[in-house]
Amino acid sequence: GGQLTVTGTVRDGVEPGCLLLDAEQGRYLLIGGERGELRAGTRVQVTGRVVPDLMSTCQQGEPLVVASIQPVP
Repeated sequence: GGQLTVTGTVRDGVEPGCLLLDAEQGRYLLIGGERGELRAGTRVQVTGRVVPDLMSTCQQGEPLVVASIQPVP
């Protein structure tokens, strides 16, 4: 997939260490990115690339490989 920018709230996944982004466009599994900026309950804008066939133990959300993160006030 191509680059995608979505805004939403970071949530903890069911599996330990898994972070999801609840956005209007859907729920994304956040892969990579600076974890210090990705805390549950934080509202952020994430730019990245969707990789639908990426293998993960998280079993939730559409995998989104993070390229950049911006805080949203």
